[in-house]
Amino acid sequence: MSETLASRIPEVVDAWRMVASRREFEGRVPLAAMSRLRGSLFDDVGEVRFVLAFGTGPMRLPFVELQIEAELPLECQRSLRRFLLPVRLQQRLGLIRDEADEAALPEDYEALLVAPDGLLRPIDLVEDELILALPVVPVSPDAEAVECEFAPTAEEVAQASPFAALSGWKKK
Repeated sequence: MSETLASRIPEVVDAWRMVASRREFEGRVPLAAMSRLRGSLFDDVGEVRFVLAFGTGPMRLPFVELQIEAELPLECQRSLRRFLLPVRLQQRLGLIRDEADEAALPEDYEALLVAPDGLLRPIDLVEDELILALPVVPVSPDAEAVECEFAPTAEEVAQASPFAALSGWKKK
C-alpha cells in the first residue's frame, strides 16, 4: 500500500519493521523543507518527488530503495544565472547494524548504518541523496564557455623565478 501525500509520510520509521512489512512510501516534499540542501540552492522554489520501498534482497539482505525526481535550482558558475538541474536517482541502500556488515553487501548497494534503535527519517534519506547528487561546480548546459588566455606579466614571471631572491644579493 502506498502513501501518496507527504503529510502522511511518517517523520520517523522503524527500519526493521518497514523491511518486514515491505512498506512503500510515495510523496512530494517542497525544497524549502530541506534545510541542509537549501544552502546549496539558488532558491528553494520547487519540490522533490520520491518513492521509498523497503524490502529484502539476495541472501535476505534488508534494503530501502529510493527513486527521486527533482529539478534543483542552482547558480551557474559561468553566467551567475539560475538554472534547473534535472535530477533522477535510483539508489538501493543496504541497511546494516554494524560497519563490519558492509562487506557482505552486493556491489550495487550503498551501505546505510542504522542507529541501534532502528529509527530512520525518510525525508532525511531523500535529502542526503540530493546533496550527494549536487555537482561540485554547477554549470548550466547552455552557458557559453569562456575562452581566454591569461599570460603572466614580466613582473609576475620575475617574481616566480627560483633565482628572484638571489638577484637582490647580486646588486649588493
